[in-house]
Formats: sequence, structure tokens, C-alpha cells
Amino acid sequence: MLDLNSRSQTSEHVNAAIDAALVAGNAASPPRSYLGGSRLGHACERALQFEFVKAPKDEGADFDGRLLRIFGIGHALEDVAVAWLRGAGFELFTRRGGGDHGAQFGFSVAGGRIRGHVDGVLAGGPAIPGMAFPALWECKTMNAKSWRETAGKGVAASKPIYAAQIAVYQAYMDASVPGVADNPALFTAINKDTAELHHELVPFNAELAQRMSDRGVRILAATDAGDLLPRIAAKPDHFECRFCPWDKRCWRLQA
Repeated sequence: MLDLNSRSQTSEHVNAAIDAALVAGNAASPPRSYLGGSRLGHACERALQFEFVKAPKDEGADFDGRLLRIFGIGHALEDVAVAWLRGAGFELFTRRGGGDHGAQFGFSVAGGRIRGHVDGVLAGGPAIPGMAFPALWECKTMNAKSWRETAGKGVAASKPIYAAQIAVYQAYMDASVPGVADNPALFTAINKDTAELHHELVPFNAELAQRMSDRGVRILAATDAGDLLPRIAAKPDHFECRFCPWDKRCWRLQA
């Protein structure tokens, strides 16, 4: 006799319902109307240009339910990390005004066409060697392999896109939080598999921040002029291309 209530089928049905709701919710979200400061460190400027103009992704390249669940878990763990740090005595502010309902800390430049939202600002805390306040706080969640690489090599070597994000945020946030570029940022990485934590002080890299700012201006200028920026690679089998959601669209173009 066929068991229509098997555990495996129950899981499939419930997961399908969850994923369908997540995909629908994501599709209904207003598209980003600006170039995200957290994205400026991406390896390929053409991909960033596609992202900025909201070019349609290749068929099947949109976020699926599983990936949206991963994003959701990351956001939830970030909230947990906020509670842990506050419990340890850090004065960590994630929104203006100090409450839970104020605007998220962030910046807007180039007429609002480049923006960023920071995870938090540390105003004080325990005496930690090398740490001073105010300081930018950025938090990322990772699988075990990625976390071990980051903890072993440091964020600049293992995750240059995150290092670029931190530098850009320190540079642009200094106007509204004076001194945040003078002090090292605190970067927190959470191992989603083991709950291990990696904390790293990241001094402000002014040269990196300037390069990323120049890159943002270059993307805006090229888009306004109708120019297509160069690809990162000469052949479509490049690592970045194989995982790019605009891979097929990009390589169909002559330029």
C-alpha cells in the first residue's frame, strides 16, 4: 500500500510551499535603484554594470528558495551576533537613535546612485588591544570551509570583496560618524556549521577606498554614456564567468 503521508513527502511538500513563498516575496520586493557600496569590490565591472541597470539574469539564474533560505539564516545570525556583542559589554548601534526602529546606518553619494548600509557602529566596549571607538562593525556568515580560510588568511586576502566594502564604508561613514575612519573596523565572521566566531580588526585602507570609489564613478559614467565596460576575462570558462548570473547574456554580446 502506498504511504502518501511519508516523512519524505511531507518534507518535500512543506519545503516547496516555503520556497514558493520566499521566491514570490523576493520577486515582489522593489529592485535596488542604486549601485550598492557592498558590491563595489566584485571582480567584474561589467557584472556590476549589469546589476546596476537591472539587466535580466540568465534563465534559471535568479535566486531560488534554498539560496533565499541561506540569506535569511545569515540575517538571523547577524541579529544573534548583535545580542552577543551587546551582552559582552559592547555599545553596538545598528540604527540611528539607538533604538530598534530608527533608520539603518548608511550613506548615499553621487546623487543617491551609490549607497550603502552598515551592519553597525561600535561606540564603546571592553578594552581590546588595538581597538578604539567609534568603529565600524561588519558581520558575515560563512560555511565551515570559507570561515576557516577567512580566519586563517584574514579578510583582505580571503574575501577581497568584503575588505573593499569595509574600506568604502569607513570612508563614506566618516562624515556622519566622525572618527570611524581613524579607527580599525571590527569584522565578525560566523561559522554557520560550528558557531565558531572570527573577529578581526581592519585598519582603514584609504587607497582601496579610493579605487572602489573611482570604480563606482566609472560604472555610472559608462552607463550614462551607453558604453559597455570590459569583461574580467577573455574566455567564458573563467571562474567568475561560470558563476555569473549574466554569463550567457554577456558572452552573446560582441564586445
